Amino acid sequence: FAETEEEFKEAVKVIGMPCVVKPIMSSSGHGQSVVREEKDIDRAWQYAQEGGRAGAGKVIVEGFVDFDYEITQLTVRHIGGTSYLEPQAMSLAAKAKAREIAGKITEALGGRGIFGVELFIKGDDVIFSEVSPRPHDTGMVTMITQDLSQFALHARAVLGLPIPNIAFHGAGASRAVVVEGDSDRLSLGNLDKVLEQPDTQMRFFGKPEVHGHRRMAVLLARGLDVTEAREKTGVMMERLDVKL
Repeated sequence: FAETEEEFKEAVKVIGMPCVVKPIMSSSGHGQSVVREEKDIDRAWQYAQEGGRAGAGKVIVEGFVDFDYEITQLTVRHIGGTSYLEPQAMSLAAKAKAREIAGKITEALGGRGIFGVELFIKGDDVIFSEVSPRPHDTGMVTMITQDLSQFALHARAVLGLPIPNIAFHGAGASRAVVVEGDSDRLSLGNLDKVLEQPDTQMRFFGKPEVHGHRRMAVLLARGLDVTEAREKTGVMMERLDVKL
């Protein structure tokens, strides 16, 4: 962690390049960048100051980690204990380790609700990345893969209601509808074709306007496996008619 530009530059020197620079609070990568050489250092500091959700201030400087893929282990703390949602397909050993780490972190944080625990997976090894104490973007897929979505689970948990089980219905995929432009009269059309395939849904976020680029909806699909589900969302995106 670095609070000043001087501390930041010292951290880059200690960790070495390449390294990742992040504001202490950000969303969807805003304010985050990679420092690969000397000329990137000043730009990375400035971008972190401008792009963070909490405004200018403390930043995080991280070294690179070698990993195969990243997962979000959605974890819900509730009146009956801690429950874990089904992540992507992975080895049983890695899944068990991911849940062990997620359990320790969320227990230390305390409180009730959904936590999005992000983890790097390398074979059967698991490395903690970060945690979001709230429903998570990647967790939107739960609206089609299980009986209680991350939002329903979050509400039950904070209200002190029981969560006796979470029924997983099958592999799914989500795809954000990112719109670019400048308009307060967005329309999404051709929905009869978008929703023609079985086990598909679209959720419109109800945002009133877009200036630049903005996620306005999410496409959801369930399939025999993740590949089939992703193919369905690809077809849905191709058929969606976006007008500004």
